[in-house]
Amino acid sequence: MSAFHTPDHPAAPDDLDRLARKRAGAKMGWLLHACVYLCVNLALAALAAYQGRHWAVFPALGWGLGLAIHGAAVWLALPGGRLHARLLERERAAIRQTLQRR
Repeated sequence: MSAFHTPDHPAAPDDLDRLARKRAGAKMGWLLHACVYLCVNLALAALAAYQGRHWAVFPALGWGLGLAIHGAAVWLALPGGRLHARLLERERAAIRQTLQRR
């Protein structure tokens, strides 16, 4: 096994499949969250418009913040995200540098 083997950098095909399933599941979870957000908030907006009020913006903003945080965790920070990949590469470089000094 390589010194740089990590769950985010799998060595075996089974590890690749497991990581791919984890990433796909996280992304599908966010897409489902986004669809539910859209449907519920459209219904709330219609109800508020029917009542002649504008209260539906408040649940949309609050839930939208949660959806944005969820999206950032899935698309940026979790394994497979751009931010995660950059941080992982930075750590690998630091480890390589430390090992070269020995």
